[in-house]
Amino acid sequence: MIQSYLNFKGISLKSSYLPLLIEIFTEELPALPFLKELPHMVEKWQKIAQKHRITSTPTLYFTPRRIVLYEQNFATHTQDILIESYGPPLAIAFINGDKTKGLSKAGESFFKKLELPTNTPYEIRIKENKEVLYYAKMQKGVQTKDIVGEILIEWLKALQFGKSMFWGNLNESFIRPVRNIFILLGEQSVSFNAFGLHSIAQTYPHRDISFEPYAITSPSDYFQSLEKSKVILEQNKRRAMILEQIVVIESQENIKVEIDEALLNEIVAITEYPRAAYGIFDKQFLQLPNEVIITSMKENQRYFATYKDGHLHNGFVLVANSTAANLGPIVQGNQKVLKARLSDAVFFYENDLKNGFAPEKLGQILFVDGLGSLLDKTKRESVIALELLKFYTHKIDMKIQESQEILSTAVKYAKADLLTEMVYEFTELQGIIGYYYAQSFGMHPLVAQAIKEQYLPTGEDSPLPSHILSAILALSIKLDNIFALFSIDKIPSGSKDPFALRRAANGVIKIIWHYGLDFDLSIDIPRLYQAGGYKPSNMQRIESFFLERLEGMLKVNPSLIRCVLNARVNNAKVRNLNTIIHNIEALSAFFEKSDKQSLITLFKRVANILNDDIIPTHIDESLLSFPQEIALYQALKALKAKEFKDISEHIATLFSLKEPLEAFFASVLVNDNDNAIKTNRQMLILSIYNEFLRIGDIKDITL
Repeated sequence: MIQSYLNFKGISLKSSYLPLLIEIFTEELPALPFLKELPHMVEKWQKIAQKHRITSTPTLYFTPRRIVLYEQNFATHTQDILIESYGPPLAIAFINGDKTKGLSKAGESFFKKLELPTNTPYEIRIKENKEVLYYAKMQKGVQTKDIVGEILIEWLKALQFGKSMFWGNLNESFIRPVRNIFILLGEQSVSFNAFGLHSIAQTYPHRDISFEPYAITSPSDYFQSLEKSKVILEQNKRRAMILEQIVVIESQENIKVEIDEALLNEIVAITEYPRAAYGIFDKQFLQLPNEVIITSMKENQRYFATYKDGHLHNGFVLVANSTAANLGPIVQGNQKVLKARLSDAVFFYENDLKNGFAPEKLGQILFVDGLGSLLDKTKRESVIALELLKFYTHKIDMKIQESQEILSTAVKYAKADLLTEMVYEFTELQGIIGYYYAQSFGMHPLVAQAIKEQYLPTGEDSPLPSHILSAILALSIKLDNIFALFSIDKIPSGSKDPFALRRAANGVIKIIWHYGLDFDLSIDIPRLYQAGGYKPSNMQRIESFFLERLEGMLKVNPSLIRCVLNARVNNAKVRNLNTIIHNIEALSAFFEKSDKQSLITLFKRVANILNDDIIPTHIDESLLSFPQEIALYQALKALKAKEFKDISEHIATLFSLKEPLEAFFASVLVNDNDNAIKTNRQMLILSIYNEFLRIGDIKDITL
């Protein structure tokens, strides 16, 4: 079979460079999906440009109405490339392998594939120790002005904003309608068509200035004109402006502004000319829970909360996208809107307190099709929670009956706030609203606390439940989510995880690790699953799911994780989550401060010298004759007899066998001619390997 190999080699050119400026002018871009894609946008441009043989390192700027790429030195030509083609070996490229007899069909096919006449001059090269036909040609680069429009369109198609739409009768989709688009290479406007538009080197000022476009003659003209038009193009400048203005307000009003980074990023993305201003609301609204006030301001209005003397203050900071000299009317309008929202919140809050909790109505809300109502879910969670309480009674500093009553009450009312008017209006406050209502209804403080913390942890940097009873409630909720959805085969696949089961498993692992809870996947998962009365399912599948999450969470060498997951005690794999994490972290810490490579090489020899068919037996001391094997045996006996204060000491003691082991391997032949001595020495090595196996399988470590 003929094989043709193509190899592209970039050739350096003394290419000229010009400034590149691209602006995509749109209707207002939605901040959150845009910010999510922002970290990947330049990298995507670079990959597409590289595919076209252009090395590009642009800077990306954005405002709510424009996406801008700028590069001071953009190549005017793509790289020349050398295209190399390797053909068939000479033995089959010519008739009977004889060059004098002419090309064979295989040889002719090589030139035909390259669209070249068969008398084209060729070379002979060595490839894989064989002489083969070889042909090379230089493909000249092209002017980048002829392809940069194509690159731009390809880049815009590659951006992932979640929902992209077709606007009007256009064939191209984008997150918002594109109103103008241009590319300047130096002072030359690159002509191309996209989104039903022909490129025109023009842009628009801030909407407070004018709705009419104006012409752009060069990149420097563009940047200067935008500054004059009250458009702060650089997002970092807008951010700095906002923070500087907030500092001034703090000083003037004698307050402290809470800077929410996510909110700040969003405000930067929705303003072209940010102006911070201070507003107030009636003090009577401070009777509402702080979270309600802050959520009303942040989520609905994008205001920053303010504090005075360590307490939430009846003031807020808004950031307007305005060039107006007087922001008074804007502040008044925002105060009016906030007053209406907080008045509604007071109404909902008072109604809920009047009506009380009604957890029995959870039976009217479907959890997931096939898994019953939220009331059914609560009953399953109650069973799991009380089972977990039996496991961890020793962790709780109160009488068993009292802890059972607190936990049962917390489970019963945990989701009761889902039925309230307040959570209907502020869905992100579920659990928190329940906490305040539980306090108002005179419930035990630990019940209220558990209700508040039931969803923790909610992400990578989220806090954990602050009390063991809160932790047990959170575990029962997360375990029920996993068990119930696995029981009906709603299992995460690829990037799809609609029920956030991966996050739930991560939360279970974090809570278990934080509280030092013994949780054996191979024992406790089947036990809890059976207690909850779920449909029969594969327990190994759930166990593997947790282990996969553990591997993804720990920031250590993956081989250390594999090593520990293959640990065995009494011939059974170690599946206690807390033990697994302890062992992984202790091993990782040990190798950070040791001569790891020599240790791994030596102790892998211990593992590799053993055959799978060795039948374990006892070590016969009378057969130990060499001083080195006697010393190794004594060190092993001392290790087995020692009581370790922690896993770190255990690991250090295991690796302290390094010296007697090295001496043993240097002086003693394991596979002695005498079978009894050979077996005895193998048992000595096997005993050392088995001691390691209690923590992990040394064979799996690659550092």
